[in-house]
Amino acid sequence: MTGKLLLRALAGETLDVPPVWMMRQAGRYLPEYRATRGQAGDFLSLCYNPDLATEVTLQPIRRYGFDAAILFADILLVPQALGADLWFVEGEGPRLSTIKQASDLDRLKPSDAIHEHLAPIYETVGRLAETLPKETTLIGFAGAPWTVATYMIAGRGTPDQAPAHALMQSDPATFNVLMDLITAATITYLKAQVAAGAEVVKLFDSWAGSLKGAAFDKYALEPAKKIIAALKAEYPNLPVIAFPREAGPRYQGFARATGADCLALDTAVDTKWAADVLQKDGCVQGNLDPRLMVTGGQALSDETKRIVEAFSNGPHVFNLGHGITPDADPTNVDVMLNAIRG
Repeated sequence: MTGKLLLRALAGETLDVPPVWMMRQAGRYLPEYRATRGQAGDFLSLCYNPDLATEVTLQPIRRYGFDAAILFADILLVPQALGADLWFVEGEGPRLSTIKQASDLDRLKPSDAIHEHLAPIYETVGRLAETLPKETTLIGFAGAPWTVATYMIAGRGTPDQAPAHALMQSDPATFNVLMDLITAATITYLKAQVAAGAEVVKLFDSWAGSLKGAAFDKYALEPAKKIIAALKAEYPNLPVIAFPREAGPRYQGFARATGADCLALDTAVDTKWAADVLQKDGCVQGNLDPRLMVTGGQALSDETKRIVEAFSNGPHVFNLGHGITPDADPTNVDVMLNAIRG
């Protein structure tokens, strides 16, 4: 079978050498990224500049020859497009205006009114579709509704997502309206990315692990199922990667229940369990510890080879268990790739 390696793995093919890319592969660990971000002035200006966003997306492809490029953007562009105020504090991260009560929802736009604001992102997707090497798959993405909601409610990242849990309990009607709005906007946004040229989409639910029991089903699984069903209704052959990070045992059955073609695994997931239980439902992606990209050495090479071997009997996309960190050594990426590809 011929074709792009990532698409083959996502279609369920077991390959001798797994395709590989890294979450946050366009980022601060690369000197060329830091130079381009300096040219942009700030992070949001970089996201909304198609010339520069295309450039930083292409940088790790030029340097390493990954099998996929993921659009350079941010999950919080959707709440900004919906009318939330968004800014980034250097060294601390994002800040947003908050949703604390029903009246705060009045400031937000309907889900189908996001396109004008996000037009530069679609332009970046289109440019990448034209300029990437023919063997490189283009991945679009969005944040999952629960994770996006946690930021919109707290106004920033929080260690335990307590403000979102509190609103869920104290005012479920307001919380559910917000979740429905984000879900609808996510469908709209991802459809536009695919129309512009994305070949795969990934749904990042970075804080899924703080949802337990029925709340996990209602606010992590069900929105993912709704989003994937809507995408596949329009694009039946579109592969979707789901990342319910830190879901633990709730990873089991998630792909089958939501219609995802691939499950991205965080670092804590045991590879033997994942190979025995999760790979039966399709492709798995992961799950090298990002800390090894800092420390490197023989441990990096050995662990990379161990993961490849653990998942060698089924469809597998090699990746990290979370994003590569700014303090990673770019030469360690070469160590990893040599261990995968020989």
